[in-house]
This record gives sequence, structure tokens and C-alpha cells, in this order.
Amino acid sequence: MSAPSPAPFIELRRGAAPLLVSIPHTGTEIPEALAGDFVSSWQALRDADWWIDRLYDFAPGLDATVIRTRISRSVIDVNRDPSGASLYPGQATTGLCPTTDFDGAPLYRDGREPDEAEIARRRQAYHDPYHDVIAGEIARLRALHGRVVLYDCHSIRSVIPRLFEGELPVCNIGTDRGRAADPRLAARIAGRCAEAGFSHVSNGRFVGGWITRHHGAPAEGVHAVQMELACRGYMEEPSAPSAANWPTPYDPARAATLRSVLERILRDCVDFANSKE
Repeated sequence: MSAPSPAPFIELRRGAAPLLVSIPHTGTEIPEALAGDFVSSWQALRDADWWIDRLYDFAPGLDATVIRTRISRSVIDVNRDPSGASLYPGQATTGLCPTTDFDGAPLYRDGREPDEAEIARRRQAYHDPYHDVIAGEIARLRALHGRVVLYDCHSIRSVIPRLFEGELPVCNIGTDRGRAADPRLAARIAGRCAEAGFSHVSNGRFVGGWITRHHGAPAEGVHAVQMELACRGYMEEPSAPSAANWPTPYDPARAATLRSVLERILRDCVDFANSKE
């Protein structure tokens, strides 16, 4: 059931199943006061997790709790450490309030990048409320079930040389190298990917962001998993994304197979949370 929004930019659908689905990177809203700071609106939205909310729109049918922010990750990335520390030391990545896109191109006009005071304001306005809702919903669901699964939904272009070599597997499962979730759950998810013939890896280039690392606490009954999907698994990917060809439209037929696998994965998450093993 829909719930009163804890903030105007957060969408929350409360369910009773022991499953919380987080969708942090599909937002396309940029506050009017900031819009002129970016090189272009397309540049600011280029790295959104396109169509992920549509790909997972079956989740309410499983009675999952779903949380989504409408704010663009270029304004602030709610899946980054709020201190600004890199989640991948020594590797190229983007920050809490990123100043470049995934390919390293500048997001802001010269001299318009956010300073420390502006970053702190955005953190308080957008980052903190998202995590407060996650924490509150985890507490609510744990009171009902004892054990819950937090499933964090993401996607990224298949080839981004600045971030990783070669072509990314279609399914990239992250559990903070086993610290955020029971390995049995991660193995079950990997098994579903293998059954469907999708290339996959566990704790490879992407091991989970701040959402997975901060909220995952298996000893306390909270098992957090990030699924980073390569976009080619559900949408057409041009070799050179531009304002003229990216994002490509959502294609239900192309997405159908992966969507079916993801539904089985979320059902497995519910079964795992309900199990006594």
C-alpha cells in the first residue's frame, strides 16, 4: 500500500513481506535552483539507472516495501558514503555530489561545482532522509518477521573503460564481500542467474554501495544485496551514447526474460527471510 511520503522527493510503498526494495538511481529531478549549474540536463541525467523502476514494477505484487528517490544522482548520490570517502579506494568512481559523469566528463559549468557547505546542505536535505526511511522500514519489517532482505536495484552501461575493463557481466551481485548478507542467499541469487544463462559475478567490480554496506547486518537479521545490471540485459545499448540516442526506450519484450529471473530472485529473497535455516 502507498504510504505518506516522508519527503516530497521520496516515494514509499509499504508492504508486509520481509523484503525492502531500494531504487536509488532512477531519479530525474534536479531542483530549479541547481539546474543552471550543470553543463546540460542530458549530461546530468546520463548515468541514471534507466527504467529500473519499470523493470522491477512487479515488486508490489510480492507485497514488498519499495522506496525510491526522484532526485537525480547528479545532485547527490544516496548510495555513497555521506562522509565523502570513496567506496572503491584506488579505483575510478563518482562521489557523493559527483562533479564528473562515469566517463570523466564534467557535469558542472566552470566554477559552479558544489562547495563543502552546499554538499552538506544536499546531504541533509536528500541523503539523510532516504536512509532514515530505509532504517525505519527495516525496523518495521523486523518487528514483523525478525529477518528481512534489503535488495538494492541498479544498472549501468555494459562498457565504461574508465570504471572497468571489457564488458561487464549482465548480473553483478554485491554483498560487501559477504559481510552484508548470508552467503547462502547470494549463492541462491547467483544460481538463478546461471539457470537463465545470464553472465554473472558475485562481489566483482561492484560489491555494493553505501546502502548495502551501511544497512546490511546479517547478525541482526538484515541481509543486504545489491544487484547491478548491465543495461544490455534489458534495453538496447548504443556503442556511443549521445543526447540523440540515450536512453533508448524501455522495451518490454527485450526485458521479459531478465524481468522473469528478477521476479524469481525476489521471491527467493522472501523465502530466505521466512526460512528458519
